[in-house]
Amino acid sequence: MRLNDSVGVLTGVGPKTVTGLNSLGIFSIRDLLFYFPFRYDDLQARPLAELADQEKALFKGTVISAPVVSYFGPHKVRLNVRLLIEQTVVIVTFFNQPWLKDKFLPDEEIAVYGKWNESRKSVVGLKVITQNTQNELDPIYSVNKQIRQKKLIELIQSAYQETGELLIDIVPENIRQHYRLLTDSELVRQMHFPKTIQESDAARRTAIFREFFLFEVKIQQVRQTNGQVDDGLQLAYDLPSLKEFIATLPFALTGAQKRVVNEICADLKSPQHMNRLLQGDVGSGKTVVAALAMFAAVTAGYQAALMVPTEILAEQHYQKLVKLFAPMKVHVALLTGSMKGPERQSSLTEIETGRANIVIGTHALIQDTINYAKLGFIVIDEQHRFGVNQRRSLREKGLNPDILSMTATPIPRTLAITTYGEMDISTIDELPAGRRPVETSWLKINQADKALALTRNQLDHGDQAFVIAPLISESDKMSLQNAEDLYEKLSKYFAPKYQVALLHGQMSSDEKAATMASFNRNEIQVLVATTVVEVGVDVPNANIMIIYNADRFGLATLHQLRGRVGRGDRQAFCYLIADPQNEVAVKRMEIMTQTNNGFTLAEADLKLRGQGDIFGDKQSGLPEFKIGDPVGDNNSLVTAHQVALELFREDPQLEAPQNLQLKQYLSELKDNENFD
Repeated sequence: MRLNDSVGVLTGVGPKTVTGLNSLGIFSIRDLLFYFPFRYDDLQARPLAELADQEKALFKGTVISAPVVSYFGPHKVRLNVRLLIEQTVVIVTFFNQPWLKDKFLPDEEIAVYGKWNESRKSVVGLKVITQNTQNELDPIYSVNKQIRQKKLIELIQSAYQETGELLIDIVPENIRQHYRLLTDSELVRQMHFPKTIQESDAARRTAIFREFFLFEVKIQQVRQTNGQVDDGLQLAYDLPSLKEFIATLPFALTGAQKRVVNEICADLKSPQHMNRLLQGDVGSGKTVVAALAMFAAVTAGYQAALMVPTEILAEQHYQKLVKLFAPMKVHVALLTGSMKGPERQSSLTEIETGRANIVIGTHALIQDTINYAKLGFIVIDEQHRFGVNQRRSLREKGLNPDILSMTATPIPRTLAITTYGEMDISTIDELPAGRRPVETSWLKINQADKALALTRNQLDHGDQAFVIAPLISESDKMSLQNAEDLYEKLSKYFAPKYQVALLHGQMSSDEKAATMASFNRNEIQVLVATTVVEVGVDVPNANIMIIYNADRFGLATLHQLRGRVGRGDRQAFCYLIADPQNEVAVKRMEIMTQTNNGFTLAEADLKLRGQGDIFGDKQSGLPEFKIGDPVGDNNSLVTAHQVALELFREDPQLEAPQNLQLKQYLSELKDNENFD
């Protein structure tokens, strides 16, 4: 039996059990051995006087009377048994486990794991500890209806007895010794069968580092492989022309913008493919940086493309960049899915002939009918909103073009090395001079009229306002504010002096574009919308943002929405209307009123919500670890990252004797996607 063999080779494991194990992500013997418990029940009996109410513990006592089984409802069974514990009679109750009756024999000692009720001096039993074990801990695994705890433990014991001695250390010995880590064999034994809390702690510490280290090693291998590919474009851009373009800008670049422009331009000149992410807070000036990079590509004789997630954003970028590039005689084309007839054909011709130096559009840019003359550089805005295949399709349109991805959703620094580990990251970490923080207030729902009154006052001073609702129309499932009702209400509230309009995702592209154009021209003063305006929409005259049921949104979305205002030189205001129902939602409201820094908010969101779906719909691509927590175990993560970097710096081909097992692991990983 080998570690890479299917779990089906284990004695007593048939097709049904194999299917059940597969559903847990267990395919090979190795997978089974490294399927670790997520917690342990403490099997050390403690004095009753030390136990807190509702605390789970092990209780050892003598059965002083036969158990009594009673029925108190359909399919509901109660088993009561009295134990003498420390000269105290304790009633232990098990629910819906009548078969345990035979475990309790009068005058015999028994151990029960359960929850202590201090006031009643009783225990709600969870399980009977019958095995004769010296272990202090009982491992608890994530299981399902197909594979139960008992069955899984039996299989792990069997696999360890058969193959435990075959475990070979993947983490190099010098690293293990330096950080006092267990061997793989010790790790597996102490994770599954710890004799003491100290053993389980040592094993868990090793398991966390090992998982992070192997992840970081894979990342470094990808970076190294990409770095060896020299068939990318070398864009020999015209530096004097780029400086001339910068001089035409109506504002001075920030120090952060200058730094990231230099980083991107160095990539353009390199023969290696650019694989860079530009991240910056809302309003930090990413679009200008992208414009400079695209212009550099144009001076090198290539076309550049900017792909954005929505037509509203594409139109906005088009209008802005046409003005920005006008002094440099750069021709910009727009291409969206809603364009038809002569307008669309004109854009297609400009792109194919090369008259269009820069193309701005949505996913329409990757349609089969689009042919580029000489596409050499691509910018993907809000990159997490496009799938891998969409990004690949755009790349295949050109001549192995360089790609710059951008995001206004700041990734917490604690996760940047895992989320974008294979990419180079440029960060704009300062806002343009004169940009004022948005004043943010949290109001209860019964105070909403106060926000409207404050908004009317701001409108009287020439400002415009966004009003956001979580739903488009009324729902019988959720009693939340909807945009249609809000539009009707506010149209009356602000009439006749101010115009109110409605914008949501179910409107046609033409309707949305027309509404946004009217709002931009200040023909509409109040725009009632859903989160369709979350990303990128830029209306410098809009200085009020009201968000109804704000507690229904994550911090990232709230921050993006708030970023739609305060883009001019006047003070902007954001009103969060919410009656949060839990502590986490309350903290979100409080944090929003305390800071405008997107990176600070991202860190806070991470701590509130854990490493999971931070930015919604799994769009962020955050890795999911089985054991380690990138937040709680961040020190270990950072150390593993540094160790992996140093390892590949010293031995990029992993040829040193102590690294050969790691090299073998990475080689097998390519051939077996289920390999641990």
